[in-house]
Amino acid sequence: MIIADGRENRPDETDDTIPTSDRCPFCAGNEHLTSHEMYRVGTGKAGESGWEVRVILNKYPITDIHEVIIHSPSEKDLHHLPKEHIQKVFQTYRQRFVEYCKKGQVIIFCNRGEHAGASIEHPHSQLVVLPNQINISALKREPLDNIVEENTFFNIYCPDFSQWPYEVWIAPKKKTSMFGDITDEEIKDLIDIYVKVMKKLETIHESKSRTGRGFSYNFYIYPKENWYIRIIPRFVYRAGFELGTGLSVNVYDPKDAAIDLREVADHLPASPAGRKNPNNKSQDNPKDEVIERQENEIEMLKGKLTKLGIQ
Repeated sequence: MIIADGRENRPDETDDTIPTSDRCPFCAGNEHLTSHEMYRVGTGKAGESGWEVRVILNKYPITDIHEVIIHSPSEKDLHHLPKEHIQKVFQTYRQRFVEYCKKGQVIIFCNRGEHAGASIEHPHSQLVVLPNQINISALKREPLDNIVEENTFFNIYCPDFSQWPYEVWIAPKKKTSMFGDITDEEIKDLIDIYVKVMKKLETIHESKSRTGRGFSYNFYIYPKENWYIRIIPRFVYRAGFELGTGLSVNVYDPKDAAIDLREVADHLPASPAGRKNPNNKSQDNPKDEVIERQENEIEMLKGKLTKLGIQ
């Protein structure tokens, strides 16, 4: 259990009357609003414009080493940036991982969207270093089931033991390596498959999300050997049963999730024309839509409990 009471003071971009570029400390031109700059890709001196990827100290750290990796001066989501730029972001992940891997366990993660816990809209990732003596409970790499796609160096799959609907893992085919060992050639392969699956998830979000919010997700890079990237789209809320028991109820079978992801065309936009959206049945009455979603979720939960022999 980590107590980090200073994080209560984190900024929250809620004043829509102020232009985003004026209130956002991560936008170009606002470098003076951030803490000390640790690393950058691009031109210019620390604390000035000209950067493409920027790494700063987190003002509200969880541990002694806690950094913010700002993906781009642009506010586009990571998978909507040019692939050449995304490669620079992942190369920055690698550089910072190698910088700290001898000092502890390096956790790199991204919270995107309000439902995923992001307090600043400008897309960014974070790096936290935990002492080696702390036993973290991150899952070891799951068996390779329900493959969605593969390329030269990586597999995309939905593990049988997925805890979240449409949870997706990207795992290198090479085993026993750590993330810091990734090559530039492998990064290019990783970006191709990452962009593809994120756009598929964004499309599926239009018809499957039960949160009623924009596309939100988390991902993290496993910090030890046999590394992987775990992507968790926030299509559902966690409720009292999960919180009270520590059990995870996944309302969508990972096998079906993998089928859906294989069937979504790579070129479809986020809101594909002509695609049936079951969540739009009650658009004229949002309250009815919420009730319908809750009733469906309760029925699915009852079915899961019945399978477990719980009445």
